[in-house]
Amino acid sequence: MSNHQHTLIIDGTSGISGDMTVAALLDLGASEEHLREQLATLPVDGFTIAVTRVSKHGIDACDFDVQLAEELENHDHDMAWLYGNEAAAEHTHEHEHHHHDHGEHEHEHCHEHDHDHEHDHDHEGHHHAHHHHHRSLADVTAIIDGSQLSDGAKRRALAIFSVLAAAEAKAHGKTPETVMFHEVGAVDSIVDVCSVAICLDDLGIEDIVVESLSEGHGTIRCAHGLMPIPVPAVVNLCQAGNIALTPAPVAGELVTPTGAAIVAALRTSEHLPARYRIEAVGYGAGKRPYEGCSGTLRCLLVDADA
Repeated sequence: MSNHQHTLIIDGTSGISGDMTVAALLDLGASEEHLREQLATLPVDGFTIAVTRVSKHGIDACDFDVQLAEELENHDHDMAWLYGNEAAAEHTHEHEHHHHDHGEHEHEHCHEHDHDHEHDHDHEGHHHAHHHHHRSLADVTAIIDGSQLSDGAKRRALAIFSVLAAAEAKAHGKTPETVMFHEVGAVDSIVDVCSVAICLDDLGIEDIVVESLSEGHGTIRCAHGLMPIPVPAVVNLCQAGNIALTPAPVAGELVTPTGAAIVAALRTSEHLPARYRIEAVGYGAGKRPYEGCSGTLRCLLVDADA
């Protein structure tokens, strides 16, 4: 197999997020032990990762979750913006430690520059809101460069963040240098992005094929009111990465900015190989229960020289 081309086919029919991608790559055979060792070299504290197995619509899948220490905990205000503050209370206990991609864009888009607005007080209060929640591309780059990730993994992680910064900057009328990442720059997203890069490196993947991404419809609640799906950063990433979108009969977001950035930065082809043999398959679980959607990201490791 060593002389064969290792190609990853990402099936975008259930959308894509950062944590789902990590989970699928672990399910494919990337080493959790290696991932933990590499993540430990990031100059960032206050997080742990949980890797578990769940059943989604009858499919056995891997679930990857970044859990933040209490002082970094944002009490999952993505649920507050999704469901409104009243409903958030009943969701909070169940979702408190799930800082997942599906839902992170509500703050990425809506809160980035609202440094003094109520969400800091409502949701972060005495926590280190500014220290934790607002980071520039230079800050994120310094964290990745300061790690002991391989050169290839660093290159991929930086590529993902740079396309993300460009898309967020365009949405907010900033430049990639001046845009402040809110949730995207937070610890959980740095961990998601670096984990994807580490796992791809570990699996020896060279080519990444993604035909299209399914996206839901409707609106997402945020600090400024309702935001249409796909949200602005995803629109910009799909435009920049020439990513085809397939509308899905789902009310809600299937493609997160982090997920779209992975595809925009790393995809090498939008066409499946003419022939391929499947070497391994991985299923990564999404966190949200959407009707009419399997809720898993399927990745295939294939030999395209078959």
